[in-house]
Amino acid sequence: MAFTLSGDDAIQELQPSPIPEPYWVAFSSAAATLLNIPLKSDGYPQDDAWLNVLAGNSLETQSQKFSNPIATVYSGHQFGVWAGQLGDGRAILLGDIAGQELQLKGAGKTRYSRMGDGRAVLRSSIREFLCSEAMYALGIPTSRALSVVGSHLPVLRESLETAAVCSRLAPSFIRVGHFEHFASTQNIVRLKELADLLIDHHYPECRNNKNPYLDLFHKISERNAKLVAQWQAVGFCHGVLNSDNISVLGLTIDYGPFGFLDQFQVDHICNHSDHGGRYAYQRQPQIMHWNMACLASAFIPLLELDHSEVEAQTLLTSALSEFPTIYGETWLTLFRQKLGLSAEHDDDMDLIERLLQVMHDSKIDFTSLFRGLADINTNASVSKITLRNDFIDRDAIDQWLGDYITRLKTESSVDADRKVAMNAVNPKYILRNHLAQAAIEKAQRKDFSEVAKLLSILERPFDEQDQYQEYAAPPPPDLESIEVSCSS
Repeated sequence: MAFTLSGDDAIQELQPSPIPEPYWVAFSSAAATLLNIPLKSDGYPQDDAWLNVLAGNSLETQSQKFSNPIATVYSGHQFGVWAGQLGDGRAILLGDIAGQELQLKGAGKTRYSRMGDGRAVLRSSIREFLCSEAMYALGIPTSRALSVVGSHLPVLRESLETAAVCSRLAPSFIRVGHFEHFASTQNIVRLKELADLLIDHHYPECRNNKNPYLDLFHKISERNAKLVAQWQAVGFCHGVLNSDNISVLGLTIDYGPFGFLDQFQVDHICNHSDHGGRYAYQRQPQIMHWNMACLASAFIPLLELDHSEVEAQTLLTSALSEFPTIYGETWLTLFRQKLGLSAEHDDDMDLIERLLQVMHDSKIDFTSLFRGLADINTNASVSKITLRNDFIDRDAIDQWLGDYITRLKTESSVDADRKVAMNAVNPKYILRNHLAQAAIEKAQRKDFSEVAKLLSILERPFDEQDQYQEYAAPPPPDLESIEVSCSS
């Protein structure tokens, strides 16, 4: 669905800014199938014109013409503070193709760039490309990444880097910040147009509801509550959960200083620009709830079309209060699955939280631990379970393992069946920072083989892939503290 709001107060019509001598860095043939792009045997488009389109140098291939690229305006809260008007400062929406919006990130300045240069760099573009496709393979709602196109064009960040354009796909890139913008400017006409657009194309079931805009808020909040529970269950930290980075479709968008947990620390901060830890791992549910409160505030004028101000606020407050329950139920279901529990017991929350606590105390690798639990033999003694050797507090983990095995036996768990079920939800491969960094460093030397290899591995995160065992291992000690900032 293309963003169909028009007018100077909603969009800027503009052309992408060309980059010199573009070249392919990466391309997702899986994402290309969404657009029905014919591919060559090497997985790249048959039509060479796609390189220039995805570089921002052209708007036309043999079969596709984009006639009206735009950048959209939005506002939002950044690090908890109202930032006022923002917008697509370096993202240009080419248009709609096969039900997907195709957007170029790093395609040049727009009127919303503020002090920015409108460009993205190779480093961050590779990270977004790989993580978008990795998250999709993990079954987590996300925008997709179609390609990365590089250039020798210099771009200054903390140091001098080279430019890149990342093309990304989503049914819509409408975000909480779009609603906040029109509410803050008291543009009720645009606010209603935006809500109606969303209902017509993505939430049609809301149209016949007695309170369609209230129902729309319910569904947006529900999707994002479930989304953040999925992040927690896979150990994903977004890094910049500003309200303008939150999708109203419940998608993971705007990959910046993200990171998957290696050593589990409940208060892990993946963004070294986040000095106060606002977006630390354990705070993500709270912050997503806060962002839904921002959306609720923006929805008040919509509900006031049919209700008094007090009634509108009461209805939205009630709807917002459901977020923690939806999140909590989803989180508990996901972690039961991660532990291979097929039944629900009252003490399951305690069992899960005790495990997370001993993992935190011993800085245990999150992904490896849950994958390893599938190999436990419930007929063996706790002292024979090798993963206990990674814990500092041996007594605590032995107690937990004993309780866990007892819990499995109460539901007559069959080890072989449980292992299959657990390995289907606990990935073996995630995009670890040190792996991404190794691929980036090679790419900066014009060797893109590691990007392609990582993509291939991450597209099958639950498979054993015996030939790639080293890609499942935690980072070596000297690579544990790779830091990522908002700079890209």
